[in-house]
Amino acid sequence: MAEGILAQLQPNTDKSLTNFRAEHGEMLLKKGIWVYFFLIIFEGALRKWFLPFLATPLLIVRDPVALWLLYTAWRYDKFPFNNYIAGIYFAGILAFFSTMLIGHGNFFVAIYGERILLLHFPLIFLIGNTFNLEDVLKMGRAFLWIAMPMALIIALQFYSPQTSFINRGIGGEGGSGFSGANGYFRPSATFSFTTGTTEFFSVIVAFVIYFWFNTKKIKQWVLIGATIALMAALPLSISRTLSFQVAASLLFALCFVFYNPKYIGNVIGGAIAVVVLFFLLNQMGFFGTAVETLVTRFTEANESEGGIISTLTSRSIANVDQPYLADDFPFFGMGVGMGTNAGARLLVGRSDTFLVSEGEWGRLVGEMGAILGTFVLFTRVAICFKIFVNGLRQLKFNNILPWLLLSVDIQLISQGQWAQPTALGFAVLYAGLNIAAFNTNHNEFES
Repeated sequence: MAEGILAQLQPNTDKSLTNFRAEHGEMLLKKGIWVYFFLIIFEGALRKWFLPFLATPLLIVRDPVALWLLYTAWRYDKFPFNNYIAGIYFAGILAFFSTMLIGHGNFFVAIYGERILLLHFPLIFLIGNTFNLEDVLKMGRAFLWIAMPMALIIALQFYSPQTSFINRGIGGEGGSGFSGANGYFRPSATFSFTTGTTEFFSVIVAFVIYFWFNTKKIKQWVLIGATIALMAALPLSISRTLSFQVAASLLFALCFVFYNPKYIGNVIGGAIAVVVLFFLLNQMGFFGTAVETLVTRFTEANESEGGIISTLTSRSIANVDQPYLADDFPFFGMGVGMGTNAGARLLVGRSDTFLVSEGEWGRLVGEMGAILGTFVLFTRVAICFKIFVNGLRQLKFNNILPWLLLSVDIQLISQGQWAQPTALGFAVLYAGLNIAAFNTNHNEFES
């Protein structure tokens, strides 16, 4: 009789152990993703202010975390292997052998370039499969919390000389700001370079809009504080890219209202609130100076580039056709890693030059060759298209978050400069969060 009872209990015990193991693995992966998130935000601070003597090794501080996440996912049967990853791994491995046989032949440069494809790219789907919508909202709230002190930091950097501690550059040397306008420099916040500031506040735009449509999902003072921080950061960043991103996210939000006209009241109320906040901020001298500097930046750039339309064209179309019009790219490529700053330093002793191309499409085709480079680019564009189609469908069900995040991701995934570690980190994180935002019932993103 006892044996019969034990036999009946055994299947339930095995099932409980299996569930416990799965839940434990998921918990570990979620903690690892949060570590990856915080390292993106504060990697630059470590390299500039706290551990400047470790500036070079900290360049790849997220790589061990990425490796641990992939190993943990494999250990708990949660590795997100799909057609996208299979294709990228295949292209990456072929490109490695091509690099060593007929490319630059430097093993360490090749490994540095391969880590983008083999370590970080799979994290897009690992984050997308591990997180669900509520996890994305938790990280979104964290972004809004951080936005307030981040805006204060860039305000201090904006008005401080480049020789000050707050503007200290990588390794504790020089200034971290980049040429802006009216004698002011574009601030880098807690990041290694000024692009980090733009990429950070770009996603703030998406989350701020989302929470204004869903005000019950966040504390009101946090939402208001983050909105003010965003409005202050827009001119203080002296970033035209961030201005374009705000416009893009607002356009995506209007598409949502087109599908759900009942939210028109939220849009009108939000517009009034923004106008009032802008008026109040404009009464403060520091804000007015920043606005004037941003306007000057736009004016000077428009004069040199031929207007906003020309600027947008040069930032998109030119980046796409450049690698296929170049006549100095070998058919099988120059070798992976050669187009990165770290690769340039290892190969020629300088990191302030582009050995392949400044644009991402040019870098990939120049490094990997016409066939493999185009395949990787096609894969990245295909991910954008998949998110676009699914996001458009979700608008009918009032799930606006994937759609808003796509307004940020579409450029970072398809054309983002992944050779730069901060840009790579943000692209991977945002793409993963975008996919996870579809997981209202924890369904995986299908390849």
